[in-house]
Amino acid sequence: MIPRGEILADISFSGEAFEWRGPAPFVFVAVPEEHTGEVRYAAQLASYGWGVVPVQAEIDGTGFRTSLFPRDGGYLLPLKVAVRKETGIVLGDQVTVQMRIASAY
Repeated sequence: MIPRGEILADISFSGEAFEWRGPAPFVFVAVPEEHTGEVRYAAQLASYGWGVVPVQAEIDGTGFRTSLFPRDGGYLLPLKVAVRKETGIVLGDQVTVQMRIASAY
C-alpha cells in the first residue's frame, strides 16, 4: 500500500490557455499527450471518481489545488479565476505548469 500523500507523479509542461464552453465557460491548459500515461497510472491511486484526478499545481509561483478533467483521451488542467487574476493569464497565453499528483489529499 502506498502511504497517504506519497507523490505519484511530478510533471512539468507548457501549454496554451484556452476556453472550453460547456454549461459554463472554463479556461484550461491541456496536459501534453506525452504525460497522459503517467497521469493515468497515478490516477489509479489518486482519483476520487468520474475520472477526475486531484492535483497540486503551480504557475508563476502561484500554487493551487484543482482536479484534472478527462477529455478526449487526455486531461485538461482548469485555471481558476483567482489564479488567472494573480498571474495575469489571459486566453492564448503560453503557461508553464508544475503539477503533482499524490496518493491522497
